[in-house]
Amino acid sequence: MGTDDVELLAHATLLNVNWTGGERVTVSDVAADPALAHYTALRPDRGDFGVVAEMSGRPVGVVWLLFLDATDPGYGYVADEIPELSVCVWPGYRGRGVGTLLLGEALQAARDRGLDRVSLSVEAGNPARRLYADMGFVDVDAASPGTMVVSLSR
Repeated sequence: MGTDDVELLAHATLLNVNWTGGERVTVSDVAADPALAHYTALRPDRGDFGVVAEMSGRPVGVVWLLFLDATDPGYGYVADEIPELSVCVWPGYRGRGVGTLLLGEALQAARDRGLDRVSLSVEAGNPARRLYADMGFVDVDAASPGTMVVSLSR
């Protein structure tokens, strides 16, 4: 993934926010709301990276990690040196292991980059929470509700 993947990340962010199936936000809301728009800007210069899952040449899922800092924190912000992970699997491809594969690739890439921890944010009731727990993520009591972190040192 690179800096030209804004549209892909905007679509994934839209799906993530609307995970219940209802339309809580539109694509224009994602662009207009700074709390969501920063999820659409992959900046390799600060260490951001991501992976796209494709089937027949079309994206079916994406995982990306952003180094958002205290001046522009994400929903799963823990500390400046801990990237926040976002993952999205397109409807119709969920429940097939795509999310597990994407998370595994992203966490291995984070380890390869020497990172110690990765955070994320997940709303109560989101079934993805079970996947995150299975991958080793645990709740962070001192952060916003729904913030989870995984230790990469094993």
